[in-house]
Amino acid sequence: MIETRGARLAYVTSGCVKSGAGDLAARLKAILEGLNQVIAEHAPAEVAVEKVFVNANPQSTLALGQARGTAICAAVLAGLPVAEYTALQVKKSVVGNGHAAKDQVQHMVRQLLALPGTPAADAADALACAICHAHGARLGMLETRNFRLKRGRLV
Repeated sequence: MIETRGARLAYVTSGCVKSGAGDLAARLKAILEGLNQVIAEHAPAEVAVEKVFVNANPQSTLALGQARGTAICAAVLAGLPVAEYTALQVKKSVVGNGHAAKDQVQHMVRQLLALPGTPAADAADALACAICHAHGARLGMLETRNFRLKRGRLV
């Protein structure tokens, strides 16, 4: 989670919602409850998520899609607008190269947010998505280009 202060970006928090073991329904419930807690605690104004990419393992892609859908539902149920970005958009916005490596994303997230250390790869990806959204909102282009608003969600 980041905060925008004019053209400046400030780190607020980052972390990981653990779904634990168990059946799919229980794991999705844990994600929903964890995100509800984060939303209640930090009261974000908007949510940005990365679009799902298709990888070699269909089961992993499906699981990721279900977790992502749960995250979107948590935001929408809280009345928050949701913007979605491709990995290419996120990397281009943060690094300047849509095909940047993970370590480049981590480095730029650290620089842009003036973090004392390098964030973990997952945290860097999430923060990079937030930075992409903040850049787009400030420039008035990324979050709405080729998207339309549907039920509070950019699609």
